[in-house]
Amino acid sequence: MLSANKILFCCFAAGSLAMGSCKKFVDIGAPATQIGVQQAFQSESSATSAIIGLYSTGFAANLTINYTGLCGSSADDIRYAVNDPNYGQFASNALLSSNTLVPGLWADSYSEILQSNLAIGNLNAATTISPAVKNQLLGEARTWRAFMYFYLVNLYGDVPLELATDVATNGMMARTAASSVWAQVIADLQGAVGLLSTADATGKRARINQYAAMALLAKAYLYTQDWKDAEQMSSGVIGSGVFSLGSDLNSVFVNTSNEVIWQIATTTGVSSFGGNFLAPKGVLPTYVLYDTLYRSFEPGDLRKKYWTTSDTLGGTPYYYDYKDKVRSGTGNEYNVVLRLAEQYMIRAEARAQQGNLSGAVGDVNVIRTRAGLSSLSTGLSKADVLAAVEQERKMELFGEWGNRWLDLKRTPGVLGGATRADEVLGGGLKPAWKHDAVLYPIPAAQIVANPALRQNSGY
Repeated sequence: MLSANKILFCCFAAGSLAMGSCKKFVDIGAPATQIGVQQAFQSESSATSAIIGLYSTGFAANLTINYTGLCGSSADDIRYAVNDPNYGQFASNALLSSNTLVPGLWADSYSEILQSNLAIGNLNAATTISPAVKNQLLGEARTWRAFMYFYLVNLYGDVPLELATDVATNGMMARTAASSVWAQVIADLQGAVGLLSTADATGKRARINQYAAMALLAKAYLYTQDWKDAEQMSSGVIGSGVFSLGSDLNSVFVNTSNEVIWQIATTTGVSSFGGNFLAPKGVLPTYVLYDTLYRSFEPGDLRKKYWTTSDTLGGTPYYYDYKDKVRSGTGNEYNVVLRLAEQYMIRAEARAQQGNLSGAVGDVNVIRTRAGLSSLSTGLSKADVLAAVEQERKMELFGEWGNRWLDLKRTPGVLGGATRADEVLGGGLKPAWKHDAVLYPIPAAQIVANPALRQNSGY
């Protein structure tokens, strides 16, 4: 993990979400020429700028594509386009603890957590910020912390639960049981929902508000099999009337889309996804779709027509994620994190698990209708409905934040495997598959630096 002296808050002018150059930095232990951390939280404008820094750090930018691309490679939706031994280990699910990409997932996540912890601690201690502003900023920081731990606990299982800002103490922590990490994720999001307003501070849903915290909380409830609360929370987002599913699939990911619940802004309007998933004709992009995913679309699925594209290089066809349309220059796309379609699928799964099969089918059909597909019929079994939800999540959320990988890992097997990952990936697609691959290895350097850490099984 990085030392505290190297963790920076990038302070922007209040209300700005630009990810360009920073005018001032807040450095832990900063010299007199820089704003100190405590001083940054003594005015509403500087405190707001520090919180906006959470959205615009290099750590957040790296995680946007790494949570998507590396996790996608581990599953069966997107993969690194060229041969590289470190990326190849993700695609073959044969990771080594010495893999050079694993430390970035771990360290960048914890760096963002440290910044969130600094913000939370200093906001709680601040006496010169109005309650309304303090609540908003605390809610954003707690949601960011929950977002990071959501991924850490999914990718690694038990992880150190760092809630303080003492780097020396944090660096020597043992791993915390996954159940306790999940409890913290849910507590942070519940707290954030109570703190945040429903207002859209940017006009483009580029800062966390109450609906964003609710949407992430619905997802956390789903992953912890709290079906009742997952349904209730997703219903709150769906029923708010604020968001809607547009019929034009080409506009789902533009930064003015009414489907977006939360997106991370960029200065150019070019998303990390467009920059990595698209390339000029005759050139491979950084990531391509797995052929198996491309062939999984039903005939007539508009998502295949509008969200994928292809090119042939050296006689080999390649299929690309085309959800984002702008590769470089300037555009109108941000990094979409949460959108309404997922909330329908969260509610569908939660309803099916509680036996409300007709309600679940209704939610699935909302997504299928938008995709130009026929509606599922009523009278399906619970197993059939859950299989339909899994398939719609695959075809709707491919190339978005590793959702397919997390779904395969969390879902119990239906064909005798421990998880759907064992059945789908271990069923011939990934010859080297072993069940231990459902968790990534703790980076080898972290094990050396912190004797209290223990490696995951199989590494």
